[in-house]
Amino acid sequence: MKDSQILSTLQLPRPPRAVRACADRATPPPALVFDACHVGVVLRAVLVVQAVIAAALLFQPAGGVVQWLLQVGLITSGTLPATLLWLVVGCALKRPLGRLSHTGQLAAGAALGALAGLGACALLALLGLAGPAPWLASAMAGALLAAGLVAALIWRVRGRVPAATTARLAELQSRIRPHFLFNTLNTAIALVRGDPARAEAVLEDLAELFRHALAEQDDTSTLAQEIALARQYLGIEQARFGKRLQVEWSIDARASSARLPPLILQPLVENAVKHGVEPSAAGAQVRISTERRGDMALVKVTNTVPAGQGRGGHGIALKNVHDRLKLLHDVQGTFRTALVGRLYQARIEVPMPSRAEIEREPKKP
Repeated sequence: MKDSQILSTLQLPRPPRAVRACADRATPPPALVFDACHVGVVLRAVLVVQAVIAAALLFQPAGGVVQWLLQVGLITSGTLPATLLWLVVGCALKRPLGRLSHTGQLAAGAALGALAGLGACALLALLGLAGPAPWLASAMAGALLAAGLVAALIWRVRGRVPAATTARLAELQSRIRPHFLFNTLNTAIALVRGDPARAEAVLEDLAELFRHALAEQDDTSTLAQEIALARQYLGIEQARFGKRLQVEWSIDARASSARLPPLILQPLVENAVKHGVEPSAAGAQVRISTERRGDMALVKVTNTVPAGQGRGGHGIALKNVHDRLKLLHDVQGTFRTALVGRLYQARIEVPMPSRAEIEREPKKP
């Protein structure tokens, strides 16, 4: 079989067509700005409001640290419930508010903040903890703080979703390394005469990986989808390395609905092969395991490392995994790596979606 026939088997689009096809696709639905249901967003919002209040009260006439702490506690008794109420309302209305432009969402957030400020002032007045109620000042302060929080949420969304089509294409196309393509084609060429069925399976897996990488991606993927792609990738590498690559799977079906950034496992299994199998004449073991622990899903990619070798590379792929995971799950998602002896492990922990979130997911044909 000639190289041109192998390339036609892959059914890969030519680069200009791929670019045009991706550019012509409909833009994915915008990410929700008022997605204030995350623990990290709640903690940061509360801390920012409290820090602003504490700093503002420093402008009061000097009365000592104790007096300042008492004033902070007094104001907090009104502002904390108002802040939490703003977050709850923003979370409950995130889909209706998501239909507005960013300017409209900023205005809506500021209006809700003004109402929250008035509510805090009313609560303090009701408890008799304030003198003449500063209604206007409370409304203005609530609106400004809320506008700042909405602006931060907008920046968070812009960091998660590429703004330009060219940036998105560069992100998608860089996920499969060029020399991996050439190595796979060489492996298929070597198998064509002796084991044509296996060569065909390798090319089918490669075509599926490219189809997924170049297709329009959702903001998230399920753990089950990521495991399926990792199986295809490692199937290709097993055809290349043979017995040098030993793969072990331990999959917990209960964790399959966990949400992850698309292709998040790809760089981890690539690193396991690159740093574990390639440098070792004897090969290496790669183990992929998933487990559900309460409301969390745990994913581990473990590989043996040749004796006397540390972890090479610049860590760019691992930093990319960390950053994308934080954008999706904030403080609820963790990514850690460790090298103990001859075992290197990458560990991802993310929250499981609630039943209501699973039911809201659009059903794919």
